[in-house]
Amino acid sequence: QVQLVESGGGLVQTGGSQRLSCAASGRTFSSYVMGWFRQAPGKEREFVAAISRSGLSTYYADSVKGRFSISRDNAKNTVYLQMNSLKPEDTAVYYCAADSHTASDVKRPRNYDYWGQGTQVTVSS
Repeated sequence: QVQLVESGGGLVQTGGSQRLSCAASGRTFSSYVMGWFRQAPGKEREFVAAISRSGLSTYYADSVKGRFSISRDNAKNTVYLQMNSLKPEDTAVYYCAADSHTASDVKRPRNYDYWGQGTQVTVSS
């Protein structure tokens, strides 16, 4: 069992930056692929970024590539999402998730076993 708690959301202006953190409980954090997803009102949950167990491989949605950066610190059981050059369309609830499967599609929400409660990010125009 893994519990995930996101933090760092809030209100930011267009063009600004924000860093989200996701703290995981348990001693097996490094055995999970970690992902960030987001969901805007009236829209489906969508993939944002993911990082491999070692942190050596990262994956991004086209919409955030070059602006967002995912990283992890396995010693601290924490995954981060650094968001730069934010746009109003980035406004959403952001969720972190943990995937225990091997060779799974990191972009599919259904492949993830555990989810955080979400943190709201609002980008004002």
